Amino acid sequence: MVSSHVAALKTKHAHIEARLREEMNRPAPDDTTIQTLKKRKLLIKEELAAI
Repeated sequence: MVSSHVAALKTKHAHIEARLREEMNRPAPDDTTIQTLKKRKLLIKEELAAI
């Protein structure tokens, strides 16, 4: 059960990472979106570390 949760978190983390790269490569990146994505990514990373 825990491994499926970890897998789901890793998938979310990878998805956020991809969106972050995409946003940063835009001609005019949105700083607010970048900050939000980074915070979400960090929360997932912290949750993974706690498991």
